[in-house]
Amino acid sequence: MVEQIIAVFCDIDDFCQGYEKHIITSETVSKAKTSMALSEIMTIGVMYHLSHYRTFKWYYKNLVLKEWRGYFPSLVSYNRFVEIMQSITVPLILYLMRYGFGKCSGINFVDSTTLDVCDIHRMHSHKVFKDFAKKGKSSTGWFFGFKLHIVINDKGEILSFCITPGNTSDKDWKIMSHLTKDLFGKLFGDKGYLSPKLFAKLWERNIQLVTKIRKNMKNKLMNISDKILLRKRAVIESVNDFLKNECDIEHSRHRSINNFFVNAFSALVAYSFLPKKPSILVLILFLLFDFSSNSR
Repeated sequence: MVEQIIAVFCDIDDFCQGYEKHIITSETVSKAKTSMALSEIMTIGVMYHLSHYRTFKWYYKNLVLKEWRGYFPSLVSYNRFVEIMQSITVPLILYLMRYGFGKCSGINFVDSTTLDVCDIHRMHSHKVFKDFAKKGKSSTGWFFGFKLHIVINDKGEILSFCITPGNTSDKDWKIMSHLTKDLFGKLFGDKGYLSPKLFAKLWERNIQLVTKIRKNMKNKLMNISDKILLRKRAVIESVNDFLKNECDIEHSRHRSINNFFVNAFSALVAYSFLPKKPSILVLILFLLFDFSSNSR
């Protein structure tokens, strides 16, 4: 854990030095004046998602204040830290864009997962996200909250993401246009992305959308490599599982929309620090494909 704290802090501190030099401090950030450095606040926020604690209050009071005071000598109280955490929203996004994303290899997987903010039966009495969260339906049923759309490469690294209200369609072109802005090659998705219009628009960007077909559709020939990689699409489900169960990106204890985004962005940053990410053995798959094609 000590080595991990040092590694996370060094990377974030290098980013913060450049950020504080070139970014003009906004009015909201200037109100959050504190003796703690920006890199310290970001490190504590990210380390929460790597600590396996389930509540930030318990994590801060029992781990940070008691055991990590030597690493963060300017620590403030829990209530004060929750206030100043809102100042790291923009730095977290910029850090993700600069260091948190992987590189496109031509093999991409896309999927969305729900971020529930409360039980569906309590949606009418929920006030924190009244004007932001929406009722939506996923493969597991109805929910109230947001959707996290992500694209990953074959190494399990996140290439792009987007957070939308729960009623947003996976095939929404505005969302897909943002997700695929810097992609090339093939994009593998589930049946929720099956759309001739979406396929045509992505094809214009030199991106081939590969999905399974519905039962009432005619079967079409598909390359064996595409079939194998489509079966490996479950790797992105594993990434969603890591984000929810390991990085705690989803919970129902938020008290403001700003804290929701800080929690989500810091969880995505924490995921980028995981030493072992879900991935597929692409090299072996293509060797098998080459062998099968040469043996014909």
